[in-house]
Amino acid sequence: MRRATLALTFVALQLRFANPARANPTPGFPLVINTWGGPFTAATDAAYLALLNPATSALDAVEIGCATCERNQCDSTVGFGGSPDEACETTLDAMIMDGTTMKTGAVAGLRRVRDAIAVARHVLEHTAHSMLVGDHATEFAVENGFREEDLSTPESRERCRAWREANCQANYRINVAPDPTTSCGPYRPLALDSLAKGYPGLLDAGYAAASHDTISMVAIHSSGVMAAGTSTNGASHKVPGRVGDGPIVGSGSYVDGEVGGCGATGDGDVMMRFLPCYQAVENLRRGMSPTEAAEDAVKRMLRKYPRISSGIVVVNAKGEHGGAASGWTFTYAVRGGNMNATEVITVPPVDAESESSPRMDWALQYEL
Repeated sequence: MRRATLALTFVALQLRFANPARANPTPGFPLVINTWGGPFTAATDAAYLALLNPATSALDAVEIGCATCERNQCDSTVGFGGSPDEACETTLDAMIMDGTTMKTGAVAGLRRVRDAIAVARHVLEHTAHSMLVGDHATEFAVENGFREEDLSTPESRERCRAWREANCQANYRINVAPDPTTSCGPYRPLALDSLAKGYPGLLDAGYAAASHDTISMVAIHSSGVMAAGTSTNGASHKVPGRVGDGPIVGSGSYVDGEVGGCGATGDGDVMMRFLPCYQAVENLRRGMSPTEAAEDAVKRMLRKYPRISSGIVVVNAKGEHGGAASGWTFTYAVRGGNMNATEVITVPPVDAESESSPRMDWALQYEL
C-alpha cells in the first residue's frame, strides 16, 4: 500500500512539474526579462533591441539595459539622485554575472560615480575579484576612465531635508536611544542580552521603512548564452554604508546558462539572508517550472518573515518564465523572439500556506 502511494505521488509530482500552465511559454530568442514594468520597460526595450544585433552579447545587453534605468533614474530607485541615506548622499550598488563562466563583477556603496553597472562590468573583466566597495570602488572607477561627480540632485536633497524635519521617519535604526521611531540621532546603542527570551523580537526592524525597487535583468542571446545583472540606489534613508542584496550574487540576481536565471527586488536586508535567486535557479535544476521555482523561493522567506515584500522573476534556459511575490503586487517585463513590444506581467502575492512544497507532499504521503 505504501509503495503504491509513493508511486502515485511520484507520478503526480512529475505531472505537476511538467504542467505547462506553471510556466509562461518562451517568446523565442533573443530574450530579455527584468523586474518591474512602467519606466523599467525602457531597459527591457534597450537590451532587447541591442540583442537583435548578433554581435551584442548577453553581458552587453544586461549592461545596456541596466544603464538605461540608471540614466533614466527609473522610479527614483535606480541611478543617481534617488534614495538618499541619512547623510543625504546617494550611493549605488550593482552586479553583473556571466552565465557561462559564473564570473561576477560588483560594486557596493559606490560613491560619486553614476555608471554603476558599467563599473561592475569592469570589475568582472579587469580584476580577479568579484566585488569592490565604497571609496575604493570609486578610485577603481576613476582609474578606469569613469567621471567622479555628485550623485545628489535638488530633488534628493529636498527629500532628505523633509525627512529630517519629520523627525527622521521612517528609518532603519533599532535598539538605540533616543527612540528612533520618534527622533533623529545621533544614536547610541542599547545593551542587549542575547540569551533573553525576548531577544529575537528585538532584532525585528518592524518594516517601518518603505520598500524600494531594483532593476534585476536576465538576457538570453540568440545563441542561448545567458547573463544577469542588477542595479539600484538602495533603500531611502539607509544607514550610511549599508549595502543591500542587489550586488550580492544569488540574491539580487543569479544565472547559470545551463539552467536559467533569476532577478529579485524587495526588502533586500532580509532577502539576502535566503539567496532567493540562487534558490530559484537550483529549483529549476531540480525540475520545477519557473513559476514554481519562484514561488518556492518566496515561500521560504515568508515562513520566517510573513511581512516581507519581495518580487522574483525566473527564466529557464528554454526561455520559459514566471514570477512570484509577497507583500505587494509585483510586475515583470519580458520581450523576446519577434515581439513588437515589451509585455508586462502582473504577479499577485502568494500565500505562504496556500500549498505544500513537493517535499512536504512526499513526506505527508509517506507517513500514511
